[in-house]
Amino acid sequence: MPAVAHVFLLVNENHSYSDVIGNPAMPYTNSLAQKNSLARDYFANAHPSLPNYFMLTTGDQVTDTDQFMGTVSGDNIARALTQAGKTWKMYAEALPHPGYLGSGVAPYDKNHDPFAYFSDVMSSAAEAENIVPFTQLQTDMANGTLPDFAMIVPSLENDAHDCPHEAPQCTDAQKLANADAWVQNNIGPLIASPAFNHSVLIYTWDESETSDSVNGGGHVATILVGSPIKQNYQSTTFYQHQSTLRLMMELLGVSDFPGAASSAPEMREFLAP
Repeated sequence: MPAVAHVFLLVNENHSYSDVIGNPAMPYTNSLAQKNSLARDYFANAHPSLPNYFMLTTGDQVTDTDQFMGTVSGDNIARALTQAGKTWKMYAEALPHPGYLGSGVAPYDKNHDPFAYFSDVMSSAAEAENIVPFTQLQTDMANGTLPDFAMIVPSLENDAHDCPHEAPQCTDAQKLANADAWVQNNIGPLIASPAFNHSVLIYTWDESETSDSVNGGGHVATILVGSPIKQNYQSTTFYQHQSTLRLMMELLGVSDFPGAASSAPEMREFLAP
């Protein structure tokens, strides 16, 4: 598998596949799904959120609660990338400042920032500086300083978890429409930029609705975008987050597949010939 220039992982929150795919409140997301590749049989690993973020980055759920306050010392994507000579950044919207490792400060949620729990990051100020506010993405695009791997998490008010602008009440359609507009306004320019040439975006959801616990975390939408990815393609193969972790490592030419990624089904069917 030839290595790509960059891999971007975008994660939104707490909605099922059927909430997203075919929903007229999310026209941009559905246009990406139709034009690119869509994993139709993709399931999250658990409820609540944090174990899914860990599975995407460590190949291990680590915990079964969002109240986890420990340190993750096992193999993880930051360690694998660094040891392979690759660069990474975590772009977290509403992060108080670069290198912030503290508890959540709404609308930033630490539970959506798995890097803040890794021993590699917690013990190294230089590694911690790779956790940056989302606004840094535009600067890195302009300066040609995008990392090999980038994880992108919108704030609680923009990832379909909470209401737009942290309003006390809203409909689910309003949450999803706002999340869709955020992706169009903030990720659309990345996809359209020269910086995205020969790169891959994986756009997924951490977990389904709590009422859906099929295969642990329920049915979620996962979309793959980029010149190395098949266009107008839909897969019916069963996948979970550990397969995404494996694919991201393979795309970057890294042979370390943390945790369950080492035995996860490969996602090579999405790659263009």
